[in-house]
Amino acid sequence: MMKQVWHDLLFMHWPVAIEQLRPLIPAELEIESCEGSGWVGVVPFHMSGIRAHWLPPIPGTSAFPELNVRTYVRVGGKSGVWFFSLDAANSLAVAAARRFYHLPYFRARMDARSGPNGEIQYESHRIHSGAASADFRGCYRALDDTVFQARRGSLEYFLVERYCLYAASESRIFWGEIDHAPWPLQRAEAEIEVNTMAAASGITLPASKPLLHFAKRQEVRVWALEAKAPA
Repeated sequence: MMKQVWHDLLFMHWPVAIEQLRPLIPAELEIESCEGSGWVGVVPFHMSGIRAHWLPPIPGTSAFPELNVRTYVRVGGKSGVWFFSLDAANSLAVAAARRFYHLPYFRARMDARSGPNGEIQYESHRIHSGAASADFRGCYRALDDTVFQARRGSLEYFLVERYCLYAASESRIFWGEIDHAPWPLQRAEAEIEVNTMAAASGITLPASKPLLHFAKRQEVRVWALEAKAPA
């Protein structure tokens, strides 16, 4: 249905007790755990080349920053991503995603740019009418040039190698396929000044430092949603 290119992603992950997450997620979805805990990710990045697969990119809608808050679930044995929120700096994209993908997108004022030493300076302030306040401000970078793919069975693989998303609307569960190459991961460091993204969804993150991974670029294809459990 859509093609996108994702740039300069920072995966920030914290262990969070499943008991804290359970009231926030439909009962039909099983929350997955790894190393004895559920996990919550806060993921800033920016996108380009966004287009329907039968159309060229539309000027003004094909590139903008996005920041999501997520956890990991499964239905019928199929693992996927559940989004608590997705903030984006494009009003048309937000409206379309809420309407056609039943995803909790919110309008935000955002800025993502490369700094003098190659770090990504990122800022997001939610401006969506009636939504809970949510802000992020910080900078991040890859620690070195070494790129690796997550090893199957590792925590990294559990967190990033997911090819399905789940959404819900009016007590119905939807799922959609996502296709991309294995993530080209790098070790990362970050200096986060403000991060209230998870708190806006009612999630208390632990005081411990997050697990960090950086990915420079990923081409992605997204399929239309289906209103049924996957086989």
